[in-house]
Amino acid sequence: MIPTSTNCALATAAAMVFLMCGLLEVSQAGVVGDFNHAERCKDSLFMGTPPRGYLSNSYKKICQQYEDKPRYVTLYDSHKHVPIYSAYTFKKSDGEKKVDFPWMFEPQLASDKSSSNMEPFPQSANMHMNFEDSQAVLEDYADVVQYERGQLNPDEHQADPLDKASTYTLTNVVPQIREFNMGPWAEHQDIVRKRLNNYCRGKAFVITGVTTSGHTIRRNNQDRVAVPEYMWSAYCCTEFDQNAPYFVRYKFPVFGAYGLNDRVNNHMVEVPLKNLEKFLKGRMDVDKNFQIFYKDCVSDK
Repeated sequence: MIPTSTNCALATAAAMVFLMCGLLEVSQAGVVGDFNHAERCKDSLFMGTPPRGYLSNSYKKICQQYEDKPRYVTLYDSHKHVPIYSAYTFKKSDGEKKVDFPWMFEPQLASDKSSSNMEPFPQSANMHMNFEDSQAVLEDYADVVQYERGQLNPDEHQADPLDKASTYTLTNVVPQIREFNMGPWAEHQDIVRKRLNNYCRGKAFVITGVTTSGHTIRRNNQDRVAVPEYMWSAYCCTEFDQNAPYFVRYKFPVFGAYGLNDRVNNHMVEVPLKNLEKFLKGRMDVDKNFQIFYKDCVSDK
């Protein structure tokens, strides 16, 4: 029979191990099972809740961690090598775009034993072979002059230099037709930036995503990166300027937009949230309960 004091010591040790495992579990970011802890980027989502209704179970949930801090979330298709959406909190900014950050990748898509921080691509192209099965690599974008790397969480919607740097991961990027990227898409992102800068009084949550693909970037006779047919985006800001002019006020607390990722007929169409969801249901693998924001961005307060 084990003495009582020994029992107590064993119980204490077991409790400590359990506690340490729990701490390790919640402190790890990178590829996660869910977004239900602050350490797993929960704070990037309105009411801590991601979009619901996606039917595929193969998508990877990435808590985009940079310099040991969770920055935003991405739902990633590791077969088509593109993000399905990125969700982030908007920060008031001057819209300046930094171009001196290195492009990064997500180590945990390749191995769950890897670093939970995004990391810059190594200098050697041969090293990329280790993770190109699970995600896009720099070579995929090297010889495709018709496409630009379109960020779902754009540099211009962040203010802190480290938040800006964290947007330069290829897991936050999709191929956008150059004319669309530099025209209607850039214009819409700037319109939203100015609107939220000027009229959102609280925290603004943004989710930007893609519909299923028509074309694919190929390299070495292999399908590498899916090209989205449509881009879409929506914001949620429950505390806004009630005295804003009507042409702005009716676009709060929530509004959305979509646009065709093409050279022509590619203007961005701004629509109420429900109209956006209805548009997307016919173009994405989602169920009838597809919902972008929890309770359609109605605050519980």
